[in-house]
Amino acid sequence: MNTVKISTTQNIELEYDLAGLGERIVGWIIDWLILGAYLFIMLTIFMSSGILGGMMTFITIPIFFYDLTMEVFMNGQSIGKRVMNIKVISLDGNQPTLGQYLIRWLMRLVDIAVTIGSVAFISIAVSEKKQRLGDMVAGTTLIKTTVRVAFQQTIYVPTHHPDYAVSFPDVATLADKDMQLIKEVIMVVNKTGNSMLALQAAEKIKETLQIQTNMEPVNFLRILLSDYNYITSKE
Repeated sequence: MNTVKISTTQNIELEYDLAGLGERIVGWIIDWLILGAYLFIMLTIFMSSGILGGMMTFITIPIFFYDLTMEVFMNGQSIGKRVMNIKVISLDGNQPTLGQYLIRWLMRLVDIAVTIGSVAFISIAVSEKKQRLGDMVAGTTLIKTTVRVAFQQTIYVPTHHPDYAVSFPDVATLADKDMQLIKEVIMVVNKTGNSMLALQAAEKIKETLQIQTNMEPVNFLRILLSDYNYITSKE
């Protein structure tokens, strides 16, 4: 399976499954079916009212800006992408900026509109990171959002036992995005066996929280997650 490695701002390298060409095509089809249904409904309404001529610009604006608007306000997804469990992500590990979304959208003119999708099809098929030209210029790609582990294997385990003792209370100063990063690190380590990744993350967190412990890195990260879940569940 094709993957992409992304170095986060915390200098931690994460690996994601890339969205395949087939998933992207199906996502496009779903989006265009939605837009087609919208256009049919609007044309029917305004034709029956006899005012279609003056309303064409109004009708087509949502179609024109659909992809840009959806990705900006739906965290890198359109409705089709959400159905297919794929999303746009920046190659620096962050959520794409408005400028990156705008570049991707403008490049659709070359990728899809003028070339009837042929440029996008070829570039996604042959590029290492499954990018169309818009992705290459914007510094983005599409990844799968589904997690390839069973629920019993996920990191967040309930910690509501009344006798639970918090080991690292300062973990409460971290943000949800930090804990999500820790979760992803543990999942990648479990999948790849790359213990150095857990060591990097553990050392960074110990430095940030000024924690002194010789605990095994993965176990340390797991306890941090449990402590955070327990503390936030009491708020």
